[in-house]
Amino acid sequence: HLAVFRKGLLFRITLLLSGGTTVLYARWRIMGTGPPAFTEVDNPASFAASPFVRAVNYNYYYSLNAWLLLCPWWLCFDWSMGCVPLIKSVSDWRIFALVLLWLCLIVLACQALGSKDGQKRRILTLGLGFLIIPFLPASNLFFRVGFVVAERVTYLPSIGYCILITYGFCLLCKQVKNKKLLVAALLGLLLINVWRCIIRSNQWRSEEQLFTSALSVCPLNAKVHYNVGKNLADNGNQSAAISYYREAVRLNPKYVHAMNNLGNILKEKNELHEAEELLSLAVQIQPDFAAAWMNLGIVQNSLRRYEEAEKSYWTAIRHRKKYPDCYYNLGRLYADLNRHIDALNAWRNATVLKPQHSLAWNNMIILLDNTGNLAQAETVGREALELIPNDHSIMFSLANVLGKSQKYKESEALFHKAIKANPTAASYHGNLAVLYHRWGNFDLAKKHYEVSLKLDPTAAGTRENYSLLKKKLDQLQNKG
Repeated sequence: HLAVFRKGLLFRITLLLSGGTTVLYARWRIMGTGPPAFTEVDNPASFAASPFVRAVNYNYYYSLNAWLLLCPWWLCFDWSMGCVPLIKSVSDWRIFALVLLWLCLIVLACQALGSKDGQKRRILTLGLGFLIIPFLPASNLFFRVGFVVAERVTYLPSIGYCILITYGFCLLCKQVKNKKLLVAALLGLLLINVWRCIIRSNQWRSEEQLFTSALSVCPLNAKVHYNVGKNLADNGNQSAAISYYREAVRLNPKYVHAMNNLGNILKEKNELHEAEELLSLAVQIQPDFAAAWMNLGIVQNSLRRYEEAEKSYWTAIRHRKKYPDCYYNLGRLYADLNRHIDALNAWRNATVLKPQHSLAWNNMIILLDNTGNLAQAETVGREALELIPNDHSIMFSLANVLGKSQKYKESEALFHKAIKANPTAASYHGNLAVLYHRWGNFDLAKKHYEVSLKLDPTAAGTRENYSLLKKKLDQLQNKG
């Protein structure tokens, strides 16, 4: 029997070692040989110069994790960026939290090691083992981690917590006469935690609820304000997003992503000078921030500072080689400067990097059309439709080219497909009316001019063409 036991033990140990080695090797292959690079905002205590400050704050983080196990009320999706201010002095009252934590751990450890009751020693040792050992990788003792508090790291330690709570309850049952009251208290605690779990689960169902719930827990966390602002902006509420982005920048004056997003909104509101200041500061803080360089170029282009805009675009491309949106905006700059060949080359680069870049394809077709290169515009349009067959804007642009080339039937078919995809586009009906007007199909031309003017009564070109058509119809009627 002993031989069989040893053989089974050896097999289990071998299996665990080989499995662990495989997992470690896979992690090494994915992450590389070095540890991940973190910044001060991710884990401020680990960047503190004073060993005392580091040690005290690490221990305070442990006490926060312990408190989350006991009372999971302060829950936040992100605890970085000033959410937990550093303890820098012994006069800080929060030191009592870590003192209390260590007193509890020392008492439990003494009971686990010194008790004469063997069962008690085993249960307490097992509970403390599950509580402490799984937490060690997140403790900053062996290597720097990229967070202050992460609720996910308490999942495994919660096993030890449950063991200790259950054992404590059993001991109390032996000493307390009114066991019903004790059971009611434990069930009440369980129900409260279940209720809290349901609330938190519902918050995770919605980004808006998740982010706004963090405002009361971590009001000093710039990332919380940034995420609330981003969620508002993504849902079209840009005016409300501005205040949250401003607060994020106030809390963390080096928060380049908040500066970039705020600069973008201000750019769209035509507040170009403040947008330029923010984006310039962002690229000054982080010189390899390609998106900020591109957005700075867009603002400079809007301010008609074309040379500076071109430099900003090329700087963005230097930092991010495959950047189709930047090539697209560079093409727009060249088009504004009537550098047509450069514009076409930039847009072609955008479509090579991102074949579904509809705006770049469309601009190429329009530029070639406007410069009289109808054959080339048709070739580009057909190439674009092969890659993006359901894009109504490309159908519309190609239909215009085919109409000018007197390929009326094919042009008509594309106009109808574009209108089917986007029936409320006044220009689509207006240009189809122009096609029918040229083609001599005056009744259909009249119909689509009227639809276009109904959708957009301010379209001067369409109104003028409609007037010409009515004169033509009057002339034909008079002749008849």
